Amino acid sequence: MTMERFQPTSAERLAGVIERAHAAGTRLHLVGGGTKAGFGHPVVADAVLDLSAFSGIERYEPAEQVITLGPATPLATVQAALAEEGQRLAFDPPDIGPVFGEAPGLGTVGGAIAANLSGPGRPRAGAARDHLLGVEAVTGRGEIFKAGGRVVKNVTGYDLPKLMAGSFGTLAAMTRLTLRVAGRAPATVTAALLDLDPAAAGRLMQRISGSALEPLAIAYLPAEVAVRTRHPLAAAAVLVRFDGPSVALDERLADLQTLVGDIAPVEAIDGPDSDETWVAIRDIAGLLPDGARALWRLSVPPAAGCSLAADLATSIPGLRWFADWAGGRLWLAVPPLADAGAAIIRPRVQALGGHATLVRAPAAIKAQVPAFEPPPAGLAALEARIRAAFDPAGILNPGILGSGISGPN
Repeated sequence: MTMERFQPTSAERLAGVIERAHAAGTRLHLVGGGTKAGFGHPVVADAVLDLSAFSGIERYEPAEQVITLGPATPLATVQAALAEEGQRLAFDPPDIGPVFGEAPGLGTVGGAIAANLSGPGRPRAGAARDHLLGVEAVTGRGEIFKAGGRVVKNVTGYDLPKLMAGSFGTLAAMTRLTLRVAGRAPATVTAALLDLDPAAAGRLMQRISGSALEPLAIAYLPAEVAVRTRHPLAAAAVLVRFDGPSVALDERLADLQTLVGDIAPVEAIDGPDSDETWVAIRDIAGLLPDGARALWRLSVPPAAGCSLAADLATSIPGLRWFADWAGGRLWLAVPPLADAGAAIIRPRVQALGGHATLVRAPAAIKAQVPAFEPPPAGLAALEARIRAAFDPAGILNPGILGSGISGPN
């Protein structure tokens, strides 16, 4: 049976659709680009709410580093427009469509905000929500609202834009976004420190991240993942990215070698090869395209990341993994197991005060294993009150977050 599909072309028409759905109890599956449909749990809906009409760049002021656009605008379109002005999205959202079997390059900026997706530079640049200045949206009652503005100082009281980031469309249907953008550095270089085991890599990443070198991003790729990622040196490596003027980058490499000493030589990956290496890390290329494996994203204290991953690899034969955020974020590709490894992974992550997100798994497993870390009782109650304020009938993307409404951080 084909599900009814609504495709409003204005905020007013969208409000009418949602108001009628609220009155009738019609559950709506919000769709923009559709590339993240596998993220979270299946939506239990009666109709599809297609938001693809809310697309296009409405206003871009390079001098102010601010852009206003429709949420369904493809990320590729936004990135191309910014590149022409020497700018970029600092939170560097990944293209995760291929994780779910979709073609690359189809993701939208609204999808990245709704899932609060950020790339390897998040520890320094901030998360997606930190760059969202303003939002216009329609609540689950069918009420149009605006929050925030085109400059940071306009955000007062409750920061509603930040509530939208990571809500997976369960609070409101977004129709317009205003984002802060950043300048693109004139040059980039990646320092590769080769042939380090996980324990040594973990210690070295902490030394580098705690130094005055201010790298844009730090990651560790075990040998197998390094080969699959196709970074030019194709060996187990700590990778450290620096951006800036060419002269300054030479100094950073020299300072890094002084800091590292004889632990490992510093090999340089320059220009386009450097950019491509970090795109592959951002888009999890080293763990694709093996769709039979469950994919986990772990957030843990950076100092514990590599040791935890090595421990999990001992307990789960065939596990593939890599670390970014200097060890604070781990990506795991788990061979087929009845629970995708949850009984092993989650207790060890929780013992460190972290959380684990099951990004991809067969539907039968997601029916048994929560995709998102179940929130503590107090937080769950707060989230329930927020949800009731925005969508009291629970008609927007019902079920996508499972039993709780906690999305990714």
